[in-house]
Formats: sequence, C-alpha cells, structure tokens
Amino acid sequence: MRFYLGTHKRHWVKTAGVPLFISARTWRQTRTLPRAVARHAVDSGGFTELQRYGRWAVSPRQYVSEVRRIRDEVGMLDWAAPQDWMCEPAVIHGGRHGDQYFAGTHLSVAEHQARTVDNFLHLREIAPDLPFIPVVQGWELPDYERCADLYEQAGINLAAEPVVGLGSVCRRQATSEAAAIVTTLAARGIRLHGFGFKTLGLNQCGPHLASADSLAWSAHARRRPAMPGHTTHRNCANCLPYALAWRTRVLASLPGWHQPPLDDDPGPQAA
Repeated sequence: MRFYLGTHKRHWVKTAGVPLFISARTWRQTRTLPRAVARHAVDSGGFTELQRYGRWAVSPRQYVSEVRRIRDEVGMLDWAAPQDWMCEPAVIHGGRHGDQYFAGTHLSVAEHQARTVDNFLHLREIAPDLPFIPVVQGWELPDYERCADLYEQAGINLAAEPVVGLGSVCRRQATSEAAAIVTTLAARGIRLHGFGFKTLGLNQCGPHLASADSLAWSAHARRRPAMPGHTTHRNCANCLPYALAWRTRVLASLPGWHQPPLDDDPGPQAA
C-alpha cells in the first residue's frame, strides 16, 4: 500500500520526499508550478465543488488542461481523480450539517453514479494520455456493486486498472459498513485507493487497499500547540515537519504485516 500525505501546500512536492495528495484547486491559478522530487496524485476537489455549488463548475476540458499542466510542469504524477459525484446524503440533500453548508444536488445516488462513470469515460476519451482513474461511488454496499457493474458494462475492466478510487467512505472509514464495502470490491480484484483514510480506517481496511491518503494531520495540529522550537507559528497546521512526523506515527501504528514503506518508492503506478 502506498500512503499519500494530503496537503494544501503545493511547494512541498520539492522537499517532502514522500508521496503527496494535492487538490486540483490548490494548483489552480498559479503562474509557476514547482518541479516535484517525489510522487504525487491529484484530487479533483469534487467534494468542495458539490458542497458549494451542487454541481461541477469546472468543465471537463478545463480540468483536463489543469491536469496536463500539472503532469508536464510538476512531473512525477501517479494519477488524477475524475470529476466524480460523491453520494453522501449531505451532498445530495443539502442544508447545514455541523458547521458546513451544502448547496445540495437534489439528485439520486444512481444519477450521481451515472455521472461519475460518464465523466471518467469522457475524460479518457478527450485525454487518453492522462492518468485519470475510475472512482466507484455509492452509499450502501449494493450501490457500490452497481457502480462497479456500470463500469464493466461500459467496457472498463476495473480489475485491470492500476488503481480505482473508493468514494463517499472516508467519514465512516472505521465502520463495519466501510469494511464490507472495501472487502467486497477488493474481492473482485480491484486495487482500491481509500480517499481520506486515517489510522482507524487503515487498521480496519489497510490490507485490502492499494493506496490511501489523508490530510487529517492538519486538523490534528490545529488543536495543539506548535512543536518545540517552532516559534514562528502558533500551531503546526501548515508545517511539513509536523506532517511528516504524523505520517510516520500513523504508518508505524499499523500491524507490521501490512505496513506501507515510510519513505517513497517508485511503485507500479502510472508515470
């Protein structure tokens, strides 16, 4: 399993030395992009798009242009997520949930799945040179099985893909429900990427994941004083040393028989 450290600091690709997971929104509207020295993957920023607008405000061609620029100028890109449609009830129905407001798509789970598959097919059609991955979306286990079937019906053999994203699971990653979804899809021979998986989720599902990412270190740091010697900031929510130390602790806490490497490795991912 490859573990991507989530970050909103794009310049970390020059110094972090570990796989990074960075949203396309972070790369957007930047004149000069840094050159990467470690592998990274691109998150489409879909959750924010649907939360704010209840739809995708970025066109597929604009997104393709952004990902191509990242691949060419930053380099070392493993893959990019498609413009998928999350299936959490808050995303669909809208309204206020905790301290977040959702515009709501007011569509069905089935429609979100159809749009997710259609977008992936469209991105591959207009940009076959770019490493877009399919994402399986749903809410309950039968939803995910149905979404996987939609890909198969469209001629996409998910078991032959280097990696397949698993959507709408991160907020319940440590539950038996999430474990059932992961194990069922993994039993199909699908190499899954777990979006937003942290310690509990990795302990529960890690053996069945090809890769995972997490930005949880930043919220973790925001609730604590800065590390000793870090006198220039009140907390370490934007701090690379803190993020790397957190990553090391998370990976070291996993059972040894499925620990990912603490440092980056070339891996079999797309170039």
